Amino acid sequence: MYALVDCNNFYASCERVFQPQLMGKPIVILSNNDGCVISRSYEAKDLGIPMGAPEFKIRTELKQKNIHVFSSNYALYGDLSNRVMKILEAYTPNVEVYSIDESFMNFDGMQIQDFHGYGIQIKKRIQKWIGIPVCIGFADTKALSKVANKIAKKYQERTQGIYVIDTDEKRIKALKWTKIEDVWGIGSRLTKKMQARNILTAFDFTLPQNEGYIKKEMGVVGIRLKMELEGKSVLEMEEPKDKKNIAVTRSFDGNITTFGEMKERVSTFATVCAEKLRKQNSCCYGIILYLRKDKYKVATQQYSFYKMETLPFASNSSLTLSTVAIKMLHELFKEGEIYKKAGIIVTQIIPQDQKQFHLFEEENPKHQKLMKVMDDFHKKTGERKIRLGNQDLQRTWKMKQNHLSKKYTTDFKQIMEVKCN
Repeated sequence: MYALVDCNNFYASCERVFQPQLMGKPIVILSNNDGCVISRSYEAKDLGIPMGAPEFKIRTELKQKNIHVFSSNYALYGDLSNRVMKILEAYTPNVEVYSIDESFMNFDGMQIQDFHGYGIQIKKRIQKWIGIPVCIGFADTKALSKVANKIAKKYQERTQGIYVIDTDEKRIKALKWTKIEDVWGIGSRLTKKMQARNILTAFDFTLPQNEGYIKKEMGVVGIRLKMELEGKSVLEMEEPKDKKNIAVTRSFDGNITTFGEMKERVSTFATVCAEKLRKQNSCCYGIILYLRKDKYKVATQQYSFYKMETLPFASNSSLTLSTVAIKMLHELFKEGEIYKKAGIIVTQIIPQDQKQFHLFEEENPKHQKLMKVMDDFHKKTGERKIRLGNQDLQRTWKMKQNHLSKKYTTDFKQIMEVKCN
């Protein structure tokens, strides 16, 4: 038996954990630089706020409807997500973190008589210990557990946020209820094609006469999905894997036209990439610099620029990656041009314990000791106070975050204070 645990309106729920006065109030969360709406509470959805709407276009509407607006607080969201996942691991060792607010659970080999009751236990513990509401769908396959979760979320009062598909009758009823666009793995492009073939529901997707078309359009992926919806488990739990590429890219809160300012940004991005490499015990051989100009203010059609450099030795040192990134910037940057975005991508990643040393050209061994001091301090305090000399000592990201809440769980200076009389 599988389960899909999904946190309800996760970003909005995280904000409510430390601001309970927002319970029942409409909330929207904005993307980087307070750009677009990326998350909405149920109340905001009911007021007609569309997903992806640019904030500047709906600013008046947000004020008129008394909608609470927050900038993305990924430090808070990531920490609460980790806490939720840790609770799930107490109920089964087989947990696959699917996204920041979703996880699959597998209960093979466990003797559980009442999955609905088991789901209630999980839901109550997460609500009590973390304060995040969740819905859980149980079924014999991962794809069906997705369907079960949608039913649990749609009819929360009736299901208590828990739904179990444990009979063929429930499975068929659930598939007939599920629209084809809501099936796991069916995007907007495939939805249009399916609807043109009169495949309107998940049940239609499983009909024998549609198998040939599904195989033609989706290949083996479509056949596996069809089998999953039929109750035949073919998708196994995935083990967490190290990333093959790591990217840190950001749009700027304003235009950048000088080399000095761009140098600081690029150095910071390279430093954070190096930090992420060390976190997963990896090194990289390749580093890519990405720059993007303001496409509305360039004379030519090209406004995105890339440059790649291969390192003579694998590295995860902030000093090394920053030096190489700045070297590429000298070659790519044009003074006076208007730039809106930049980024660093590290590639050709290998495990750190597989790094091969070179006889004539190698990294200074003191780098690793320095990196360890920087990482330990960051882990202890949650702040990047130890930085390279060419970095901005005041801010990590120069992003517009006018509605940012506190980092209640990751920064001692912003921890919540409780006064007892």
